[in-house]
Amino acid sequence: MFDLQHNSKGLVAHGVSACAGCGMELIMRNVLDVLGEDTIILIPPGCSALFSGFGDVSGLKIAGFQGNLENTAACAAGVRAALTAQGNTHTTVVAFAGDGATADIGLQSLSGALERRDRIVYICYDNEAYMNTGTQGSSATPYYASTTTTPAGKPTAKKNLVQIAIAHDIPYAATASIHNLNDLRKKVQKAKDTDGPAMLHIQSPCPSGWKYDPAKTIELARSAVQTGSWILYEYEDGKVTINNKPKELKPVEEYVGSQGRFKHMTKEQREELQQLTTKNYERYIKQLESMNN
Repeated sequence: MFDLQHNSKGLVAHGVSACAGCGMELIMRNVLDVLGEDTIILIPPGCSALFSGFGDVSGLKIAGFQGNLENTAACAAGVRAALTAQGNTHTTVVAFAGDGATADIGLQSLSGALERRDRIVYICYDNEAYMNTGTQGSSATPYYASTTTTPAGKPTAKKNLVQIAIAHDIPYAATASIHNLNDLRKKVQKAKDTDGPAMLHIQSPCPSGWKYDPAKTIELARSAVQTGSWILYEYEDGKVTINNKPKELKPVEEYVGSQGRFKHMTKEQREELQQLTTKNYERYIKQLESMNN
């Protein structure tokens, strides 16, 4: 944390209290690097709250505040409305929330902002559980992943957040990964330039909750895409572009094998996960491609 009066390169402190290997920190640094200092950020309780700071110190050099877990999108919409009433159309309003604050308790608030077409950028950094409070399972937790509330493995699949957003007929929505920062940054810029609501769903590997070597964060993010566990695409005014379509998927074991949250799985369960991953990937790619017809 650092005093806002001190000069520092970039909009994020050089040192913050994120866990070693945290994907979220890399996301925050790149997002704000693209959005620039004319930005107001809304952050709920959670891992990203470490950037909010307390009192007169903060981890960021832009305006913003920490709201409640369930109302991040509503807070962003309110700030946007106030700026518009003042004639300010240039400041970017960004909501930066985890999967629990987005896909679960904050979904109603997000849906309302998208339906009203509030001109905000909503970013969900998805570490696939409630990591800040002890790794409880969320609706973004993938099938068979172990958490403190699903110790034997989550028995249901991950919620498709971007398709929920697209169902609101918003101008822009996309997925992104920290293993491809050029792609991520281009999508942040597009979201910033969107005249209406824009949402980015970014996978955020978590060494603490996923139980892997912190040095493997980027490698793991890349493996998620290569195995079909995370699909990179974007939706722009009704048109879908698949940004990375592997010619041949790598075995899903290359992704889950180094994660402690999957170590409980039997050989049969790993075979089932491979079949489901391949089936879901092929079905989803076909569904995305059909949206352009």
